[in-house]
Amino acid sequence: MLHQIVDYASTHDLAAEPGFSPKDARWAILCTARGDYLGVVELGDTSLKRNPGTHFRKAPDLSQPEMKAGGVTKSHFLIDTTAVVASYGKEANPEKHEYFLRLLEEASSAMPVLGAAAKMLRNEENAKRLRGDLEKQKAKATDKVTVQIDGTFVVESEAWHEWWREFRRGLQKTKEGGRKATGGKMICFLTGEAVDPVATHPKITGLTSVGGLAMGDVLVGFKQDSFRSYGLEQSANAAMSELAAKSYQAGLNDLIANHSVLLAGTLVTHWFRSRIAKEEDPLDLILGPNDAEELNAQMRARKLLESIRNGERPDLANNTYFALTISSNSGRVVVRDWMEGSFVDLANNVDAWFSDLDIIRRDGAGRAKPPKLAAVLAALVRELKDVPAPIAAKLYRVAARGEPIPFEALAQALARARIDILQGEQPNHARMALMKAYHIRKRRQEGAVMDEQLKPERNSGLEHPAYQCGRLMAVLGKLQTSALGDVGAGVVQRYYASASTTPALVFGRLVRGAQFHLNKIAGDRRGLAVWYERQIGEICQQIGKSMPPTLSLEDQSLFALGYYQELAALWAGKEDDTKEDK
Repeated sequence: MLHQIVDYASTHDLAAEPGFSPKDARWAILCTARGDYLGVVELGDTSLKRNPGTHFRKAPDLSQPEMKAGGVTKSHFLIDTTAVVASYGKEANPEKHEYFLRLLEEASSAMPVLGAAAKMLRNEENAKRLRGDLEKQKAKATDKVTVQIDGTFVVESEAWHEWWREFRRGLQKTKEGGRKATGGKMICFLTGEAVDPVATHPKITGLTSVGGLAMGDVLVGFKQDSFRSYGLEQSANAAMSELAAKSYQAGLNDLIANHSVLLAGTLVTHWFRSRIAKEEDPLDLILGPNDAEELNAQMRARKLLESIRNGERPDLANNTYFALTISSNSGRVVVRDWMEGSFVDLANNVDAWFSDLDIIRRDGAGRAKPPKLAAVLAALVRELKDVPAPIAAKLYRVAARGEPIPFEALAQALARARIDILQGEQPNHARMALMKAYHIRKRRQEGAVMDEQLKPERNSGLEHPAYQCGRLMAVLGKLQTSALGDVGAGVVQRYYASASTTPALVFGRLVRGAQFHLNKIAGDRRGLAVWYERQIGEICQQIGKSMPPTLSLEDQSLFALGYYQELAALWAGKEDDTKEDK
């Protein structure tokens, strides 16, 4: 996994050199090369509620051990918080502010205009105006700020780079710098070269939405003795050079920041060995076809497959995908899942995913829209935030790899579907689709199939008594409505739960009671009564000589599917209660 992330960082030209890192700054302090203060401007997209500011691809950066080296309170160089750079707000730290100014002054030997910036910030009148301007614009003490001199961001210049490298080398020589975790060289896990292993690895950022810390989270770390082996200290237990560690950090941070999707308590990110257009990305279709894309997601997946099979797209046929699902726990990155494979297999699996989830609309008016993966996950619980991270990771893998749907997901979808039915709510398309997909994937090798809608005229593998019992429940419920209208808690709300678990104990009574409803509508609407009687008879014939005494959880999901598809067929085939006896 780390090899592929390092390769991603390399092919995407990310700043992986130690001592440098991409950073955002929301504010810029403007001044001239003579040290005249010109004001403060907000960077980035000011229309955003949480504007991160401008992104700088290669900014100076100190690791945590470097920040502590020598026992001196330090700040970052060129980009830091308004509290540090301008001594702004309650979080103002005079020591860090002074260190920031000293760095500017020392770096002026390589880039003279930095001395002018330091002079401007040391001027008390300028400093007072600066803090006033920040307050007027409602800047926060934690917002990042940088310096712009005569219209140029100094952080974008290369003039200070060599000075910065030499400055860091001085920090590494101090005892507290902690750059070496062992007295000799070791083989780097990523490069295979003999290196001085870095003592602590840089932190991964951007995981606050999935349990991460604002300061970042550790992917590789050995703080506790229980994680160490052979007497090795800290990260010598997984030896890597500073450059290798910085490379995987740069790649992973970029993927999290720019190419990840929040999915039920996890972040999912993916990429390809060779870059492809967004509209040709099968995983994007799984994660969220939207607007116009939503209706033709499966069509697009099949078009990709056809172009590969016809030899029109050898670039796709030879491509490889990589997918990572992560979260964080107590400052540590949690890798939930890792996948890699051929683009062709991925496209096939995505096509199968949409095909297996194909389901008739609850009103019988055509197929339901292909559900986003988030909608499928939401179908398992009351609210999406309640989905456990392992289940989210597992279903993402199921969709991408074509694996069977876990039994746990079936059980949760069935429980929620039963609640909908008992409370008289509209059935959820994604819940029914997931249950259908479960049975398709389990029975595929047996040659059984399941259509998106009720098709009694063909053998669809749904001759199972549980499915037919569900159909019967739907017909009996609709018959009662036709005879009596809305009666509140009808036979469905009162008997669905027991009928779906112990049908033999319930359906005898329900079928006998149906005669009363048939008699009720036989007068003015005899044709409709005959039609209902015929439907009940045909379904009972499909069930067989006797009702099943009990139904397993899997059988109960077939019952739910039978109920749903029969109900959709009833809605599609009857606009009113005036069926004629033909």
